[in-house]
Formats: sequence, C-alpha cells, structure tokens
Amino acid sequence: MFGIGDFARLGLVSVRMLRHYDAIGLLRPAHVDPVTGYRSYQAAQLSRLNRIVAIKDLGFTLEQVRAILDEKVSTEELHGMVRMRRAQLEAQISADLARLRSVEARLRTIETEGHMRTAEVVLKRVAPVRVAELSATAASYEGEDIGPVIKPLFGEICQRVEEAGVAFAGPGVAYYVPEEDGSVMVHACMPVAVPPNDSYDFDVVDLPAIETAATIIHQGSMEAVGPTFQALAHWIEENGFRSQGLAREISLHCPDNLEEWVTELQIEVTPA
Repeated sequence: MFGIGDFARLGLVSVRMLRHYDAIGLLRPAHVDPVTGYRSYQAAQLSRLNRIVAIKDLGFTLEQVRAILDEKVSTEELHGMVRMRRAQLEAQISADLARLRSVEARLRTIETEGHMRTAEVVLKRVAPVRVAELSATAASYEGEDIGPVIKPLFGEICQRVEEAGVAFAGPGVAYYVPEEDGSVMVHACMPVAVPPNDSYDFDVVDLPAIETAATIIHQGSMEAVGPTFQALAHWIEENGFRSQGLAREISLHCPDNLEEWVTELQIEVTPA
C-alpha cells in the first residue's frame, strides 16, 4: 500500500488531484484510516489512474471519463481514442501554424505599404493554353483555405498525367472560380498537347486567351504573396483599369525551397 503522496508521485499527478478524484468517486483509495482519514492506495490502482488521465487529456469531462470507465474501455479501444485525439491535435496545430503564417504575411504586407512594386507590372496578352486539370472546392479565397486544397491537387494532377504517359507542355497553372456561397472552385492544371480522352482520370480543357492581362512576378512562398497582389491592385487602379475575376497563377519555378519559388500572377483587366 502507498500513502497518497507516494501514490501521486508514482502516478505523476498531484495530491490535490487524487483528493478531487476521491471526492467525486472517480478513484477511491484502497483504504482510509477511520481515525486519521489517511488515504492508502494499491499499485493496481495505477491502471485506473492512467486511464483517467489519458481519457481526460483527450478532452473529455470527468463525468464523461467516469461513464467511459464504467463501460470498461479496453486497452485497444483506449489506444484508438488516443490516436484519434492525436490526429485532431496535429490538425489543430497545423491550422494554428497556418494562421500564424497568414498573420505574419499580413504584417509584411503592412510593412511594404508605400513601397509597392508597381513599376514591375507588365500589360500583355496571354495566349490560350490546353491543360490537364483537377479541381476541388475551398471554403474561401483566403490563403489558409486555398493552401490545403491547391497543394495536394497539384501533386495529384502531376502524378496522374505522368501515369497516363502524357508529357507536360509548360509550367503549372492555377486558376480560381468564385461560387455564390463564398467558396471558391480551385483548379490545378498542367499544360499538355493532347486531346481530351475518356480514359484519362483528369479533365483536358482549353483555357481561353486573356486579351489584356496585368501581370507581375512574385518571388517566394505563396503564403507571402500579399504585397505582390496589392502592388498589382495599385497599378491596375492607377492606370485606369478594372480587374475581371481572380488571378491565374503560373508556377515558373518550384524548387523544394518555397522561398525560391517564382510565380507569375495574371489578372484580366478592362478599361475603367
């Protein structure tokens, strides 16, 4: 038998926590001295303590923990719950990191105000291009919604085109179509020189020409594209144009290091 202090140290919990578990009937001592009220625990009770702490750390309330334990959750089931919770926490961490990167990118955009690269904008005609494409819906046009959709789409379209024995005919293209509910249809494309074929597990479509496009080169990760987009917006307004739709993104150079990426942004414009 172990005193409450020793049992707490062995179980890596606090004495206060053990007293609380006792008070609510979640983990009773093996013995309580009727005179002194001194609590004693058995080593076998560490098993229940481990389950209590593990299930509580999964995000369940102590009342829910009691109900789960009363149903005699097996070790295998507990492992499954832990794996599920770990996946949820990893997803939350990933989302929080993406949000932090978005905030940092927005701060960099603020820092560049008054130093826009409008002189680098080029007005030109963009030729039509035939592409193999896959598409999926993003919740919005915000970077934290677009990124998790566009990245796997490009990996998938490249793999499918290669498996079909079709050669790439140019750099990757991304374009976006807004939906009425605020979501965005994301299209990941690779230029090809083949006609549509029902045997392909991707679509082959012709992107129309853009007769007048305001274009600018962005260098670096697309998470930091804000200042480049805003420089383009300033140029469009200052030169008497109006933008039409969302930009096409041409991936001119995509090494493993995202900071070395080179992307051309193309926005269709008309006279204001």
